[in-house]
Order: sequence, then C-alpha cells, then structure tokens
Amino acid sequence: MRTLVCTEPGKLAYSTEEKPSLSKDRAIIKIKRIGICGTDLHAFEGTQPFFSYPRILGHELSGELIDADGASDFKPGEAVSFIPYFNCGTCIACRRGKPNCCTHMQVCGVHINGGMAEYLSVPSTALLHGEGLSFDELALVEPLAIGAHGVRRAGVEVGEFVLVVGAGPIGLGTMEFARIAGGKVIALDVNDRRLQFCKDKLQVAHTVNALDPNAFEQIRDITNGDMPTVVIDATGSLKAINDAFKYMAHGARYVLIGLQKGDISFSHPEFHKREGTLMSSRNATRQDFEHVLASMRTGDVDPKTYITHRVSFDNVADEFESWLNPATGVIKAMVEMP
Repeated sequence: MRTLVCTEPGKLAYSTEEKPSLSKDRAIIKIKRIGICGTDLHAFEGTQPFFSYPRILGHELSGELIDADGASDFKPGEAVSFIPYFNCGTCIACRRGKPNCCTHMQVCGVHINGGMAEYLSVPSTALLHGEGLSFDELALVEPLAIGAHGVRRAGVEVGEFVLVVGAGPIGLGTMEFARIAGGKVIALDVNDRRLQFCKDKLQVAHTVNALDPNAFEQIRDITNGDMPTVVIDATGSLKAINDAFKYMAHGARYVLIGLQKGDISFSHPEFHKREGTLMSSRNATRQDFEHVLASMRTGDVDPKTYITHRVSFDNVADEFESWLNPATGVIKAMVEMP
C-alpha cells in the first residue's frame, strides 16, 4: 500500500509499505478521508512537542471497515471512524476514567504511525459506527470531540460568556459545543476572514480581533463589564495563551486546549485575586465522541461547512506546505483517498 511519510520537519515523501493483516482484537480500515489538523501542520513545522520522525501523519480519519476481530456489532463494508488515542487501560489515569491522558498514551499519527495510508490497523475497541454519516463528517468527529471535551472540562453553564481564543478548526468546534451547552460565545482571533466565518457559518454573535488595540474594552463591553467566566485557548500560541489571562472574570475558568512547547507566564497576584482556575484539556473520551456523533445526527453541528480545501492523496505532498500560509484561507483541508 502507499503511504505518505513526514521524514523530517518540512519534508513529506511517498512510500510503499506492506498492507496490514488482521490480528487479534484489531480492525482493518480502508481509509477514505483524512482531515488535516493543526497537529499535522505543527509536526511538519517541527513545533509539535510530542513528535518524532519519521512519522506517517493523520488522525482525523474515516473509512470503510474491511474486517474486525472482537467487534461483533461491526460489519465489513460499513462506514466507520475511530478514537485515535490508544491507551493502556491500567495506569492511574485509565483507572480513574481518564484514558484521554493515559501515562502511556499512543496517539495515532503522533506517537505511532497514522492514517496517511491506504489501509490502517486500529484496536477494535476504538471503532465508531458511521450510521448514515458521510466519510467527510466522520473524518471531522475527532477535532470536534477535542472542542467538546474542552467545553466539558470548563463546565460551561447556560447564559455565561465563553471566550474562545482561536478560530481554527478546533476553536470552531469549541464554539459550537459551547453554544450547545448554553454559553454565549465570543470569538477572538487575529484573522478577520476567520472571524467573518464565525459570524456567517456559526452565527457567533460576538467577534473581536485580538490585534485591535481596544480588544480588551470590546470584550468588557460585550460582557457588561464582567469579562468572560470561561476562557478557552485553541491557538497553541504562547503569546495568545499568556495574553488571554487578562480576559478572565473574577472566578473564571481558563482551559487550555491548544498546546505549545514553552513555559506559560502570568501574574500570580492577578490570577490569585480572581481565584482563577487553570486547566488543560487533552484529547477526548468516548463520551465526547458520542456527543459529537449525536449532535451531527440531530443537525446541531454541520462540520462540512469547515471544509475549505480538498485534495487527492496524490497531491498532498505538493500542497501541504501551502496550508501553513493564512493567505490561502484554509480552515479545514480534506484529503480524499481513492
């Protein structure tokens, strides 16, 4: 089978590898769609902290189930996705119901080879039923689950203001599930085109450009002087993460979905007097994936609106670097497999 390998930062190369064969408690998927996410782009740049080379990228995946061992409720030929975080099941996090931050985590396409390949073997326990959803939709379940998990971590309540920093695919999903939870969403980004997308496609009522010298005042006015009681970072930018502490209301929760390599820095007195809560949000759980799938089926979320670029597998190596350029207007690039 053909694969696409990130051999080192800035370099992608096609290769040929042996097609996986069925083994105990594993499933074989013929990959049909691959969503490109920030993790893939950061790995290509060399800025992803959990990454080693060479690596086959790709964890936003959907496809046709070829066969599965130990998954009697799944049938060959059905459309599937899967949870791409492979946990050990025995560590302290797994024993306490947090498999998303397993101490021995193996994320598909990050710690181990991913889905930029014609076929992929995954644990049968990770499979998700398509149940009428398209390959495009199923490939977008994972990034939406990331946002859904962050919103659940924040404990968003009906009527409270939620500031989502970053209007990329993860941020957009976070906005959607903050809305579904009853929050009043404010989108903050440096890209006016993305902020307009939030208004037009997600009906986000409040958008602010972080580069505006009056950004703080705008957010203060939107929240009637209170500031947001939930702040969620979805940028992975150290500057954005550090800057967003100032937007916290007294008693606010700040959740970091975005990830970067450096040290966070903030004023302890300012954080302390607010009795702020700082949390990270890593990956997602099956509960979050099922919430996303249910929201898609009811029409509460339409992830297909995020897809701005399509490319065939044969052309990914040529086009991949261009997606790092904000001028291309890419929000979600979708790779189509034959």
